[in-house]
Amino acid sequence: MTRDDRPTAILLLGPTAAGKTDTAIALHERCGCELISVDSAMIYRGMDIGTAKPSVEELARAPHRLIDIRDPAERYSAADFREDALAAMASISACGKTPLLVGGTMMYAKRLIEGVAEMPGADPELREALRQRGESHGYAALHAELAAVDPEAAAAIHPHNRQRLIRALEVQRVSGIALSEHWRRQQRANFPWRLLSIALAPADRADLHRRIATRFEAMLDGGFIEEVATLKQRGDLHLDLPAMRSVGYRQAWEHLDGVYDRDGLRARGVAATRQLAKRQLTWLRRWPGLEWVDSSAPDALEQVVKIVRAHGS
Repeated sequence: MTRDDRPTAILLLGPTAAGKTDTAIALHERCGCELISVDSAMIYRGMDIGTAKPSVEELARAPHRLIDIRDPAERYSAADFREDALAAMASISACGKTPLLVGGTMMYAKRLIEGVAEMPGADPELREALRQRGESHGYAALHAELAAVDPEAAAAIHPHNRQRLIRALEVQRVSGIALSEHWRRQQRANFPWRLLSIALAPADRADLHRRIATRFEAMLDGGFIEEVATLKQRGDLHLDLPAMRSVGYRQAWEHLDGVYDRDGLRARGVAATRQLAKRQLTWLRRWPGLEWVDSSAPDALEQVVKIVRAHGS
């Protein structure tokens, strides 16, 4: 059997509110791991409460790379994340430490490991035309068009996911090649680390739902609405930006626009977060080689530490 001499890296994934941040900080302190955030919302400065970003005190105890690296008006892709994460991992490994990637943005993690398919660039005019057609005729009609030319991509993209839907049609029309074919052509990258993948999630879905509700209420009490009001007052942000589409932020923005009251915000924010957790768990159930740990178990941290140490980290 060929020996694997690649350095070790750890991937700690899980649904929102599962306790990943606390576990990662403990692994930093007990096992010497260096942390890299895998979160598409924590990259943005000024978005702290609604993203459950580690506090200043927590970041002082356990610094996280790839947090607060973009302004909310900027866009940041999975390809950008891969480039930044690989550079951070190389720097950590060069110092003899183990990179620990922690978060819940599954697409970031997947692209990090598998690489990024070569896709045609954006066509702003086509994209705007598709958006206008979606607004006037309904996005279900756009989804039906995608199903006609690329049923595989249509099956993987929800009709309400406007950004991915428009992008799939754009790719097909610009390149003449279906998005699903681009996926198949994507070559698995030669990932230069020996990866240990851990999933941290409550075994009981009801427990996760309680955690989500409790945390969202704590965010509201902690100034989440005021945080979004500050962002809104800048004048250069809008709901079509990826940052403002983050779970909770759209709902808080609409609350500030008077669409619904605080109770409505709470209900919609919790519902959106539960939907996010459901999607994350769907990803995880398909993830190869995961070590599952029940985050609600009294010894959950000890289980994770045992797995990490057994892996040689």
